[in-house]
Amino acid sequence: MLPHEFWQQVYPPASFQLEGRHNDRFPATLRDGRQILLPIRPLPDGKRALASLIINQASFAVQEAIAEGLAAELSPLGPELIVGLPTLGLTVASAVARKLGHARYIPLGTSRKFWYDDDLSVPLSSITSPSHSKRLYVDPRMLPLLENSRVALVDDVTSSGVSMAAGIALLAACGVEPVALGVAMLQTERWKSRLTAVGERWPERMRAVFKTPTLVLQSDATWAVSNDLDFGQGQ
Repeated sequence: MLPHEFWQQVYPPASFQLEGRHNDRFPATLRDGRQILLPIRPLPDGKRALASLIINQASFAVQEAIAEGLAAELSPLGPELIVGLPTLGLTVASAVARKLGHARYIPLGTSRKFWYDDDLSVPLSSITSPSHSKRLYVDPRMLPLLENSRVALVDDVTSSGVSMAAGIALLAACGVEPVALGVAMLQTERWKSRLTAVGERWPERMRAVFKTPTLVLQSDATWAVSNDLDFGQGQ
């Protein structure tokens, strides 16, 4: 596939095999069995790789399928308000809120407006850019909406759990504990240890549209699913 062709089509169930070897693509399977092809991204060591999703480059059809899938996962938990994590998580959060019939959602951000309160912010650093530390903010004007609401915290991808843990901490500073965490993709299992360190209940509250594993390079230059499910990098 050409690079711009990824994330553009939702395929019928069982169009691609999950087991065996993979070349440049990995098939993610949705709740209803349909599939989306994700590009395989080799990691710096050249021996391992991850399947990638960049949701704001996906076709509207793919975004729609993901929003429907995550809304279906979250709906039984009765969220009254969706809170989105920046940056790409905002694309997912907005679409999921609409699917749930909500009139709006709350976007968190990393850009400090002059009326923001530093007490309503937490550190946010990416594992891929540890020297570039930012802060995660909530607009103080959103506090009345958050109060006494059943909140679901939504992102696009969770890999290391760094961004999701920061979102949980920020909502705690607002006096809010999410009833659910939701993502389009769980990338490996590494996020579990990070969220468990925040609180044992958090992995149980995670919902996702699909999961992807760590992939390891084979002698024939293809990629196979690894048993090293705890490895990952990213958010």
